[in-house]
Amino acid sequence: MSIEGGKTEQKFAPVILAGGSGTRFWPRSRKARAKQVLALDGERTMIQQTVERLTSVVDPSEVWVVTNSLLDDLIAEQLPEVPRKHILSEPAARNTAPACALAAFLLESTAPETVIGIFPSDHVVKNKARFAEVIRAGIALAASGEKIVVLGVPPTRAETGYGYIELGETVDPAQVPHSGVVVRRVKRFTEKPNAEVAEQFVASGNYAWNGGIFLWSARTLANAIREHCPAMAPLLEKIAAAHRVSKEEFERVFAEVYPQCENISIDYAVLEPRSAKGEAGAEIYSLPGDFEWNDLGCWSALHEHAAGCPPESVSVANVFEGEDPLCISIDSTGNYIHAPGKVIALVGVTNLVVVQTKDALLITTRERSQEVGQVVAQLKSAGREDLI
Repeated sequence: MSIEGGKTEQKFAPVILAGGSGTRFWPRSRKARAKQVLALDGERTMIQQTVERLTSVVDPSEVWVVTNSLLDDLIAEQLPEVPRKHILSEPAARNTAPACALAAFLLESTAPETVIGIFPSDHVVKNKARFAEVIRAGIALAASGEKIVVLGVPPTRAETGYGYIELGETVDPAQVPHSGVVVRRVKRFTEKPNAEVAEQFVASGNYAWNGGIFLWSARTLANAIREHCPAMAPLLEKIAAAHRVSKEEFERVFAEVYPQCENISIDYAVLEPRSAKGEAGAEIYSLPGDFEWNDLGCWSALHEHAAGCPPESVSVANVFEGEDPLCISIDSTGNYIHAPGKVIALVGVTNLVVVQTKDALLITTRERSQEVGQVVAQLKSAGREDLI
């Protein structure tokens, strides 16, 4: 097995999770045009960028996408290099555990040693060479036994919107196959702590953000589901068996059986119970996600990313996303404005987020931009499906 640059010879199947609706990016993100199919960061859409940074490791024909029926055709149009049969539309949203495990059960019967990589469809990475280096190291490690590999992003602030990974001992480099990347065991996972706890985590220097990127063999993940989610495993086995029969049989069984799967994240379903076995027994390892990663989970995160300046300057930088080059700022700092086709003028305002589309206008603050999803909930309650 060689993974020293170029595409890996180890069988590798990236699975891109693209079923979310991106409600925190309303009003630009809608159910039928969610943020993963939008060009929030340049000319290429988020999912196109996700595939592009994987192409130095694997051929796009090996990529799988799990999405929904509102987005599948658009994603197929945006990703012509990905086989259409690899773009799966969930008949019902069931969080990340069933989506991740589906790929494992589909591959286990024919290629159980395949390393599956789980990748969100809406993240950005600036250092693509380092990203590829870390992924290659993760593939080799995941292929070397019943190991689970997670990417831990070095925290830059006490963020309460991310999960955290507590890091354990450093693994002897001699025990890590084909890797010059530092590997540490994982002690435990903590979901979205409060501000005080997040401050403690960052100050300790022993925690990383959970970037939502995981690697494991198909056999490892399928067996973990059998152990920790015993009710889900036979459902996925039934779907996988139908997949081997025909496309028609797969679609019928998928639609009938998949909605019966538990609605649960992969973190709660597998990672947390597995880590409870202890640092030595869990066989969970963390690789550094030190490739200039950003979640782009809300408008404030996009402001931070688009500002393109040192962290200490982000809070005062204005970001103008419009087509007119004339943008005026008078005594205004830390604002994000998206108003295509408009001359934008700011006077005496701070930390605002203003986003205009043809049928909606959002005005909030950077501090409260995580709450924009509540707007979508209220629109839904009001019966305004045309706006969501």
